[in-house]
Amino acid sequence: MPRILVAEDERDIRELIGFTLRYAGFEVELATNGAEAVEKAPQVQPDLIMLDVRMPRVTGYEACRMLKENPVTAEIPVVFLSAKGQEVEIEQGLASGALEYIVKPFAPDDLANQVRDILKRVGALD
Repeated sequence: MPRILVAEDERDIRELIGFTLRYAGFEVELATNGAEAVEKAPQVQPDLIMLDVRMPRVTGYEACRMLKENPVTAEIPVVFLSAKGQEVEIEQGLASGALEYIVKPFAPDDLANQVRDILKRVGALD
């Protein structure tokens, strides 16, 4: 069962994503910010890391760069979640090493399907 680490500072959104992905059959580990995600990732060894872009202390972009610089987490695919869908932000996210950019708000089914597609693409799901 694929394991997903989700970092989102807004509790309601974090809980919704966790519930949605667990319901879709994934194992989910939640983090409240980017720093916590960077800390948890080496221990959890998730198949996918989902980062909110705008978080206190460490932004999603900074967390992504730190994860990509650590040999233990460098190969784990990262996906950004953001309410900001501007081209510049998406380019910045992809430039920091992310695989995808999911724009909020999203329907729970769409989120589960997007995650499934990403995991298939990276070979973490048959």
